[in-house]
Amino acid sequence: MTPARRVLIVDESPESREVLRTLVERQGAEAIEAARPELVTQLAEAGKPDLILLDLDSDHTENCAASRDLGARASRTDTPIVLFGAVRQQSAWTSGGEFVTKPYHYGPLIRRIESMLASRRAA
Repeated sequence: MTPARRVLIVDESPESREVLRTLVERQGAEAIEAARPELVTQLAEAGKPDLILLDLDSDHTENCAASRDLGARASRTDTPIVLFGAVRQQSAWTSGGEFVTKPYHYGPLIRRIESMLASRRAA
């Protein structure tokens, strides 16, 4: 039996985390959640996710450092990362991964999650 894929969801909004968790679990993956940006790196190291979903819309300055740390970790471990944010934030992201502008549409997001998890499964 293949172990479930793990997806780290980082979003301060409980409602957004619930929606993303539902999308992830419908793909047969386990969701690991974080609301506070300062916990992200620790959870990524401990949980060893197959995919990271990170919301950049935050009032916390730690979010910038957390996203840089995650970008570096994703590069080292080949962990795909999807970032959510406003168009203005897209140019600030330089560590690879995919950027999804908000508001996002569920259909394309589901297909992106499926594709990224499938590529990890094949690797």
